Amino acid sequence: MSIYKHIPFNKPYMTGDESFYIKDAVLSGKISGNGKYTKLCQNFFEQKYGFGKCLLTTSCTDALEMAAILINISPGDEVIMPSYTFVSTSNAFVLRGAKIIFIDSTKDNPNIDVSKIEKLITNKTKAIVPVHYAGVACDMDVIMDLSKKYNLFVIEDAAQAIDNFYISRDGEKKALGSIGHLSTFSFHETKNVISGEGGMLVINDSKFYSRAEIIWEKGTNRNAFFRGEVDKYGWVDIGSSFLPSDIIAAFLWAQLEHIEKIQKKRKLLWELYYQKLKVYCNKNNVKMPFIPKYSAKNGHLFYLVFKSKKQRDLIIKKMKNNNIDAVFHYLSLHKSEFYKDKYKGEQLYFSDYYSDNLLRLPLFYSLSENQLNRIVSIIINEKI
Repeated sequence: MSIYKHIPFNKPYMTGDESFYIKDAVLSGKISGNGKYTKLCQNFFEQKYGFGKCLLTTSCTDALEMAAILINISPGDEVIMPSYTFVSTSNAFVLRGAKIIFIDSTKDNPNIDVSKIEKLITNKTKAIVPVHYAGVACDMDVIMDLSKKYNLFVIEDAAQAIDNFYISRDGEKKALGSIGHLSTFSFHETKNVISGEGGMLVINDSKFYSRAEIIWEKGTNRNAFFRGEVDKYGWVDIGSSFLPSDIIAAFLWAQLEHIEKIQKKRKLLWELYYQKLKVYCNKNNVKMPFIPKYSAKNGHLFYLVFKSKKQRDLIIKKMKNNNIDAVFHYLSLHKSEFYKDKYKGEQLYFSDYYSDNLLRLPLFYSLSENQLNRIVSIIINEKI
């Protein structure tokens, strides 16, 4: 048993204002969805990042499911996405009957290899779903060019990408989540800003605005009624109860008020990891996070990619013996128990490579530099 104090992989950060705003929401007499704090959060995102219409959801999974409904995914449609992602990215479209066309990651980082997208587009392809892994931007210029060429929807899975930016080929800086027709975010407790569970759908294509509200509100035009646009509301489309309680939004609002401080600390920790591990990684042929020239960074997570699964697992064991939680990440979806018999494509070498060899290190707001140094020392003192 280690004598060292436990370092978790993640520790949710509390700004100190969450309970105040939650109490305020309760005392207001309205704690169901779409209340004061829901509107505050949605307006914040629209104004700060130039997003289209924003709708808070109970999870990023729900936001993805709303996106699939909005673009009318139907049985037989094909949706292109990376295999190296969380199951929600795929599930949202499978639930509507789509066939998932998985693509490999790049050799530089786990993001989708855009050079392989076009050859997989068919007359059944309806959407491309890039996933901004670790908050790092995919090459959105290429993806949006393909979208226009083949008349496809683009849904950004920006679950990890809050407060990060894409630098387009003409030099324009765009917030991730503001580029595709639709995008989704997560406020799960492991993310940069949190509400425990929670998410958001961003609607950048205005033709989806009114229907998104209806789907969000159980398939009713309830919001139009409350705005006085109709004299009664009823069931007008499919939908579900995707909107969160205003208590969840109140928690999130406390986080958003401190987002600059949170981001400054997370990016500092990311840079400390990078600088302290750089020599070790170069010497031992261990890959560090690669940030392409078209992406900024948001300090969401720091990972290392080892030469083999054996080496990666050795470090995990060493960390565990020293009371530190360091963890692997996704398993390739095309090899999952659910999808392996359905997948008929080529080998996805780099997706499997990251599944086997990638290790995530603890990174959270209250992580101290001494704790970070302890983590680093265990890595650099291990012979691999």
